[in-house]
Amino acid sequence: MSEIRTQAQACRDAALAVAELDSEAKRYLLRAMADTLLAESSAVLEANARDMAAAQEKGLQGAMLDRLRLDADRVAAIAAALREVAELPDPVGVVTRRETRPNGLQVERVRVPLGVVAMIYEARPNVTADAAALCLMAGNGVILRGGSEAVHSNTAIAKVLRGALAANGVPQAALTLITDLSREAMVELLQLTDIVDLAIPRGGEGLIRFVAEHARVPVIKHYKGVCHLYVDSAADPALALDLLVDGKTSRPGVCNALETLLVHKAIAAEFLPRAADALGRRQVELRGCERSRTLVPQMKPADETDYAAEYLDLILAVRIVDDLDDALAHIHRYSSDHTEVIATRDEEAARRFVRAIRSAVVMVNASSRFSDGGELGLGAEIGISTTRLHAYGPMGAEALTVERFVVHGEGQVRHPQSRVVG
Repeated sequence: MSEIRTQAQACRDAALAVAELDSEAKRYLLRAMADTLLAESSAVLEANARDMAAAQEKGLQGAMLDRLRLDADRVAAIAAALREVAELPDPVGVVTRRETRPNGLQVERVRVPLGVVAMIYEARPNVTADAAALCLMAGNGVILRGGSEAVHSNTAIAKVLRGALAANGVPQAALTLITDLSREAMVELLQLTDIVDLAIPRGGEGLIRFVAEHARVPVIKHYKGVCHLYVDSAADPALALDLLVDGKTSRPGVCNALETLLVHKAIAAEFLPRAADALGRRQVELRGCERSRTLVPQMKPADETDYAAEYLDLILAVRIVDDLDDALAHIHRYSSDHTEVIATRDEEAARRFVRAIRSAVVMVNASSRFSDGGELGLGAEIGISTTRLHAYGPMGAEALTVERFVVHGEGQVRHPQSRVVG
């Protein structure tokens, strides 16, 4: 038996024990994990410093370094997220539907754990803790396979969290970190259909495509965030400007940052120069269509690749559109189904935008940066699904469960002739 299969099977065995934990036991466990992480934060920061040094030697910069970096505040935020998950409603055992059939059968639909979740991710050490917390709260075992950039950070965090599991009588294998970071090992993990119930890739386009192409287990993709802001002709310019600046500049290296600005032609002459000034003062590079460049001459020309790009940087694609239909057509063509925003005071335009957009999250007069599990009331999130399955959009603990039928009877049989007489 290979090392990957051995580790995965141990996780599946441990998941059976996790599934039997009651709500209070899981809450206590998550709080203990948070406490242990803070107590061992120096080891985590030391490991992260090694990753940061290696990343800088490789020439990584900007958004990639920001994703990788940990400091005392970020470790405290990870611990706080663990505690937030501990306070969430336990999704396991929730009865979503109850019905009495004409024959007297009591039929319930009840949430139960998925089993074993494989999380495949890149340079985000916080995902190690977030994914572990959500999977455990949902009664699952979790197999973590992080990126090479964060190998020391992920190993340190996983060691701390596994220590908390052991100290509280839970098998450490319930949280398994794969240390073989070869593509061959990843492919083997993704093909363990008898062990892994779900794979969730979270990272760049190349990683998502690789997982989708090689997996035999079910996959929920967390694809790139090509997020749009459409400024309607009936928009409040000041409000729209706030949404734009927050969405693009507050943290450009995350998937809910804005990448494209669409402006109705009727408001473009008023809005675009103000937007260019505000973004220019924040070092944002603009790439626009010909009409946009007429109003803002310093704007660089945009091409097809710009409108499809997830920059994850201080770069924004801009286009003037003729109307709402034109904006919707652009979004349908280039969107990654993550998050779209409309700024408007026209309620009918807002309703139509919401109906027409296919993306996982639609915002009306609110920043794209709220497309986040914590901001939407889920606590920590395991990611933002762009796959139209049972989980679409930010995924919390509930999305890591499934519904099954539980039926209570009093001896009912479907075919009366089956009854044994005498």
